[in-house]
Amino acid sequence: MNARYVFLLLLLIGLGSPSVAGPIKGKPKKVLNVLIIDGQNNHVQWPKITFMMKQYLEETGKFTVDVSRTYYTWNGDDLVQQYQIPGVGKSVPLPKPRMDSAYHPNFSKYDVVICNFGWNAAPWSDATQADFEQYIKKGGGLVVVHAANNSFPNWPAYNRMIGLGGWGDRSEKDGPYVYYDQNGKLVRDTKPGNAGSHGAQTEFMITVRNPKHPIMKGIPERWLHAKDELYDRLRGPAENMDVLATAFSPKSNRGTDQNEPMLMTIQYGKGRIFHTALGHADYSVACVGFITTLQRGTQWAATGKVDIPVPDDFPTEQATRQRAIAEK
Repeated sequence: MNARYVFLLLLLIGLGSPSVAGPIKGKPKKVLNVLIIDGQNNHVQWPKITFMMKQYLEETGKFTVDVSRTYYTWNGDDLVQQYQIPGVGKSVPLPKPRMDSAYHPNFSKYDVVICNFGWNAAPWSDATQADFEQYIKKGGGLVVVHAANNSFPNWPAYNRMIGLGGWGDRSEKDGPYVYYDQNGKLVRDTKPGNAGSHGAQTEFMITVRNPKHPIMKGIPERWLHAKDELYDRLRGPAENMDVLATAFSPKSNRGTDQNEPMLMTIQYGKGRIFHTALGHADYSVACVGFITTLQRGTQWAATGKVDIPVPDDFPTEQATRQRAIAEK
């Protein structure tokens, strides 16, 4: 066998090998592991909203979602029974929140955690708080949904993770009131005042403030969100925070006449946080704008990248759009 023939044979073998030819077509990409944490929330629909978020995430094929629920639950017991989720253990409904001292999810198993707690949720044990802080500092992802920015007002690290929060005796002591004024200027107002309020639920316009961010890229500059609570006067440390989108809160609806942060990202240590102030009720969460930003925000919090497309049924400036779940 001459040298030229041997060389050509080896070259053909090399080109056919996976190390040279690249990944085998059809090899599945990594599916991200997501943990939704819930159990105590002043918003009684929280069990259904957890169910909805799990379904909306898993329908992309990019996530597998587990749920960790406190043993003691508060509000929404009928919906806990109606929207049962495999793998979620027994819970005991109580008339008011109580600490579950045994609540200690294994955060390290997951790429990203979604917090669906709410106002007046009982604090976690010191050990669970410390473990969660380390998980985020070392690069774990976090998604904060609506009333989760009401939770745990006396936990300094959590306030830094969420960037802005409301209620729970939050005030100027917890940080500035952050908003965009009517001239498009980002304001950090340190004057005294309580944190957190909202008017009557209504549809409202979302304005994108950072269209180049991976979560927002390709999303219309203005789009109509479904009926929801429009949180305003949120305060907090607002460190390493990027406001992605706002909504105008009119004084005619007990608002501020300012553009309030609705979507934002925060960096805490190596951890990425996506914070959405949207999502009061099932009809709010069913908005395709909420669904899309939840999916993309969760992927970004886990990886720093987004490849989930903006769907054809995304809301426009003229009309909101909603997407039903597959009911049990």
